[in-house]
Amino acid sequence: MVSKAQRFARPEAHGPIEEVVDGVYWVRSRFRMAPGVRISRNMTIVADGGALTLVNPVRLSAIGERALAKLGTVAHVVKLGYFHDVDDAYTLDRFGAPYWALPEGTRRDFPPATETLRPDHLPLRDATLFAFEDTRKPEAALRIDRGGGVLITCDSLQHWPDTAGCSLPAKVATRRMGFLKRRATIGPPWHTAMRPKEGTLERDFRRLLDLPFEHLIGAHGAPLRGGARDAVAETVAATFG
Repeated sequence: MVSKAQRFARPEAHGPIEEVVDGVYWVRSRFRMAPGVRISRNMTIVADGGALTLVNPVRLSAIGERALAKLGTVAHVVKLGYFHDVDDAYTLDRFGAPYWALPEGTRRDFPPATETLRPDHLPLRDATLFAFEDTRKPEAALRIDRGGGVLITCDSLQHWPDTAGCSLPAKVATRRMGFLKRRATIGPPWHTAMRPKEGTLERDFRRLLDLPFEHLIGAHGAPLRGGARDAVAETVAATFG
């Protein structure tokens, strides 16, 4: 018989839980892509009173889970990105919280959603849902109405000021792939996988710019504190003309 501990991916080394703005926190962990290749991977935590919403779940160490418990009780787990789910099963088993995703936003052999993300049905009172419409697979972002607006993404938009949290091969690869080229980056592998066979994702990204936001927290890299919308606008202009 396989134990639960053996079924779930082990926690990777991670940093402390840090506040970005007004009850919105982040923690940086890592993801093993191949032997010796690890990239940074982030979870965002949104506190609403004593209730916590985990976005882009990352399994924490026992010490990390104790630090999380000091912030409140996990009430919701949110999957934004189609390709991110390695720690979702553990997180759901550990905390027993509702699991939110877009329609058809979960993959085979991974946990199904128990709640559907819709503009009028969200786990947070001050959240706005953005759903990409032209991607090959479902992808979402959440805007939290705090501190001028916090945009939480998965792979679609990221901020890489450095390669902290990456192994040496990953440091080289992310630089070569252009992750550090701009303040806001459309994830290169994600863009390749999600771009429609005919056309581009320009319409989606220009719609996203209709949202007011000052800060960006992606599932890789680091938070972009201040000027995030301007940075995304620059990237959209440079990418799509």
